[in-house]
Amino acid sequence: MSTQYQTILLVGERLRSYRIGKGLTPDEVAEKTGISRAAIYRYESGKPIKSDVLGKIADLLEVSLTSLFGVGSEYTDSALTFFERMKQIEASAEQISVMFGPISYLLTTDKFDAILGKVLRESVPDSAVDRRSLEPEIHQILTTLLERKANFTKRRPNIVSLVSSAELEQFAHNGFVGRQGITGATLNERRAIAKHEIKNIINLLREQPMGVQIGVVEDATPGASFQIFRSGVHAQVAVSPFRLGTYPNVRIGVATITSSQESVHLHQKVTEQLWKNSLKGAKAIERLERILKG
Repeated sequence: MSTQYQTILLVGERLRSYRIGKGLTPDEVAEKTGISRAAIYRYESGKPIKSDVLGKIADLLEVSLTSLFGVGSEYTDSALTFFERMKQIEASAEQISVMFGPISYLLTTDKFDAILGKVLRESVPDSAVDRRSLEPEIHQILTTLLERKANFTKRRPNIVSLVSSAELEQFAHNGFVGRQGITGATLNERRAIAKHEIKNIINLLREQPMGVQIGVVEDATPGASFQIFRSGVHAQVAVSPFRLGTYPNVRIGVATITSSQESVHLHQKVTEQLWKNSLKGAKAIERLERILKG
C-alpha cells in the first residue's frame, strides 16, 4: 500500500499526464492559471502543491481532485492521457498481466510501429470534426507508445499476455487497417504485417524469453481491454476502450485506472481463469499456425 507521502509525490505524474492529454504546454498552463512556469515544472516533478493551486490546475485540465490524488479511480476520455499514465505505471511495475487485443503493444515488432501512425490516421473518418486537430495528438501518442516499449525492453518486468484466437483470426483476415474498404495491394500489405505479428508471437512461444508468458484464449473474452500492474504489494487495474489493432480507436471512450482491491481481485480472477483455460506452448503454436494458413 502506498504511503500518503508517496501519494502526494504521484500527483505530479498525474498532472503531467492530464496536461499532455489536453495538448497544453507548461507555459500555457502557467498563462491560463496565473501560476508561474517554474512552479508548474516543480509540481510535475513531485514537489508539494497547495490545495488552492491544485484546484486551479484541476479546473483547467477538467479533471477531478480525486483522480489527481489517485483516490478511488482515475477516469480519462483521452487516449493520450491513458497511454501516458500507462508509461508512468509501467516504470515501476514488476509484473504486468495483459488482456489487450489483438496483441499486447509491448510485445509487437518494429513493423507494427512503422505502420501504426498511418493506421491511426486512417481510422479517423473524413467527416470527423476534430480530424485536423488530431494530428499532433496522434504524433504524441506514437511518441509515448515508443517510450513505453523502450522502457519495457530496458526494465523487462514479467508480463503475462493473453491473446484471443478469434481476434487474431480477424487481424490476419482483415489486416492491420484503420477502416473498412481497404483493397488490392494495400490490403495484401496490411495482411502481411498482421501475419508478421502473429509469427512474432509464435517465435516468443518457441523461444520462451525470461519473464514472458503467452496464452492463446479460445474462450469468450471481455469486451474491454484491461491490464493489471503489480509492484510489491501494490496493484492497479487499467480498463480501456482504446485499441491499437484492426479498426483502432484512440478517439472515443472512457478509460479507468484504479487500485480498488475489489477491482484488482475480480480482474485477477478473470485473468487466472482465462490463463488456466488458454492454450500454451506447442498447442498455442499449432493454433496460431492454423490461423496463418487459414
